[in-house]
Amino acid sequence: MEIKTLLSKFCDYSLYIKGYSPDTIKRYKQAINSFCRQAGITSIEEVNGDNIRNYFFNGRIELLWKPNTFVCYHKTLVVFFRWCMENGHMTTNPAVDIEVPKLEKKIPPKLTRQEALRLLEVVYNYPHKYHFLRYRNHALFSTFIFAGIRRKELLNLKLTDIDLENKSLFVRQGKGNKDRVIPICDRLSETLSRYLVERQRLNKTCPEFFASLNRNMGFTTTGLKRLVQVIKVASGINFSIHKLRHTFATLMLEGGCDIYSLSRMLGHSDIKTTTIYLAASAEHLRGQMMKHPLNNL
Repeated sequence: MEIKTLLSKFCDYSLYIKGYSPDTIKRYKQAINSFCRQAGITSIEEVNGDNIRNYFFNGRIELLWKPNTFVCYHKTLVVFFRWCMENGHMTTNPAVDIEVPKLEKKIPPKLTRQEALRLLEVVYNYPHKYHFLRYRNHALFSTFIFAGIRRKELLNLKLTDIDLENKSLFVRQGKGNKDRVIPICDRLSETLSRYLVERQRLNKTCPEFFASLNRNMGFTTTGLKRLVQVIKVASGINFSIHKLRHTFATLMLEGGCDIYSLSRMLGHSDIKTTTIYLAASAEHLRGQMMKHPLNNL
């Protein structure tokens, strides 16, 4: 049977039955189509251990895949071939025996406290053409830095998800289809309040919290990418949206937040994922080292 047909059925199963995100489905299609192109195959009967090994060997040697890319593609093929076995299209899973590289354990990149403050200052003082853009963009970057939410989670925020009276932010169906509530600090609350006044002044009635300037609709992914590039050039700070999330996590630890509470705010399923930020925060570790009982002798 053609792999193209099986891939379509597998993606429908993953999306509608397993409930995986569209981003995961996109990754499945990319990895499997990439394998088929390199191996020069179209049917599932042509898949074997040799062309799979050649695919991963070429990825590491010729395409210079990082270990994370290798592991991600490997997991995708393993899951796809397992589904093919369960549905009677294959008798064995030829991807299982592929040896995978050891993942790198890197400290998450982050901004310093001074860089984070400078970034917010640049966003607010940037020569925007309209007052609405000044307050919206400042509120947008403040939400990343003071709440640590992901890009997609921010763009999906609804007007009803922000409760300024009780100072809370509701993340609806974040990564892993999980809901969570994040407390809002006073500074972020004031910033969001200023933006809401401007939003109301322009009669924005779209359900999304962060609205576009020219249309009555939510701010888009493309618009956010352009805004990030503009602010990177203006500030001279090299950052990404995910780097702002790392910044939030490390600053929270330096401020004394416990690892369990931080894990809940970040939306991590496993607290082990959160512990990587302990190594990223030198100030937090220094504070713990000062607790050594012989330090004051």
